[in-house]
Amino acid sequence: MKRIFNFSAGPCTLPLSALEQARDEMVDYHGQGMSLIEMSHRSKTYDQVHHEAMALVKELLGLPNNYSVLLLGGGATLQFTMVPMNLLHSGKSCDFTFTGAWAKKALADTKKIGKANVIYDGTDNSFTALPDPASVKASSDAAYLHLTSNETIGGVQWQNWPDVGNVPLVADMSSDFLSRQIPVERFGLIYAGAQKNVGPAGLAVVIIRDDILEACPTDLTNYLGYANHAKADSMMNTPPVFTIYMMKLVLERLRDAGGLDAAAQLAKKRSDLLYDMIESNGSFYRCPVDSACRSKMNVVFRLPTEDLEKQFIAEAGAKDMSGLKGHRSVGGCRASIYNAMPVEGTETLARFMADFAKKNG
Repeated sequence: MKRIFNFSAGPCTLPLSALEQARDEMVDYHGQGMSLIEMSHRSKTYDQVHHEAMALVKELLGLPNNYSVLLLGGGATLQFTMVPMNLLHSGKSCDFTFTGAWAKKALADTKKIGKANVIYDGTDNSFTALPDPASVKASSDAAYLHLTSNETIGGVQWQNWPDVGNVPLVADMSSDFLSRQIPVERFGLIYAGAQKNVGPAGLAVVIIRDDILEACPTDLTNYLGYANHAKADSMMNTPPVFTIYMMKLVLERLRDAGGLDAAAQLAKKRSDLLYDMIESNGSFYRCPVDSACRSKMNVVFRLPTEDLEKQFIAEAGAKDMSGLKGHRSVGGCRASIYNAMPVEGTETLARFMADFAKKNG
């Protein structure tokens, strides 16, 4: 089989060795005579996989003891509902940074449940910039301040974090989760869909501080209460077994490759290759994002015409580079370069970009 370079925004490329191990273990898991995904989720065999996956998240983040890891179905989109249902109680309001398409979705769902104050609105700059973190101030009575750490569609990423004192930060980190070190102690809750950096679709990882967990209301329906999942070690119902198993395989490789420091170094190397190529061909390629907040996960760029963009995407596909079409809402091109993207992939894309500009500029 010939492996191509997959620049899709998610589901996205995964480590080849993890896929190969999953292939080898798929039919007969560790001599059990059946696949892991056929077994009872209450079996000792799956229980080990489940808790090893949770332990790897804790290890990689250096998670303090006063945080819990939850593994939940529904992806990050369900968290747009669960976060305000669990945190926005007792008549409180929350603050929001409105930084792009995913923040918009989270904000819309939050407003259906309670009051959300927009303290930063990127509409005027077409979501191509972020505020200076030092300028972000939370309302004194806010239950939390929500931000989206990386906008996959717009290609903006928080490079530093606001310090909002006693107000908990809540972050959707779906598209840059476990790609760099973060000051976990600043956050009250972090959630992330797995399908960008850590596994297949179908799973949300939720990291929640104990004091916030303890304050969650107890009158929510069973699945929607974080406390219920925490008490049951995320085994209250049948978990997304295959996705958790794959996440474990992926995170083992991330740990063995040097953890989050190594991931951050590679993310910078990959993204620098593409941004440098764009800047050095500034009359042909254009990145609309402010250089201070350009994403290291999703590099967005435009060509002189839409016809050239279509030609670029088609020719790249013919050269085994897939997924470079920009999101339908904004057009253009986008290269998603998550943890498992080999540096060779971005080197290949950068060379293609140089050749394409030379031939068509």
